[in-house]
Amino acid sequence: MDIAALNVKIMFQKNVTVVDGIGNHMNVWRDYFSCHATVSGSGGGEMAVAGLTVPEADVHFTVRFCRAVAAVTCTGFRICFHGELYDILSIDHLNFRNRAVKLKCRNVRR
Repeated sequence: MDIAALNVKIMFQKNVTVVDGIGNHMNVWRDYFSCHATVSGSGGGEMAVAGLTVPEADVHFTVRFCRAVAAVTCTGFRICFHGELYDILSIDHLNFRNRAVKLKCRNVRR
């Protein structure tokens, strides 16, 4: 893995349940950890949703393997990159050689 290619910083956020002052349980996103990554992706495509044309772009983040990255799952984590939020669609451990992890992500629609 070319370390010089890890030129952008990303933040992993974890979905946690918190209890407020009166006992209500809420799901919130908390910062989990940040690391450097390589970003690549397909060109900006479009998709029709409910009569609207919505931009859709798949982005791939490649990060170095560590214990924190090994704990990341598709359902409980998301990535914050340049103020945009990305859902993790799939995780590729690259032949389980414990060197790098490739995350396929899609921009969160809000």
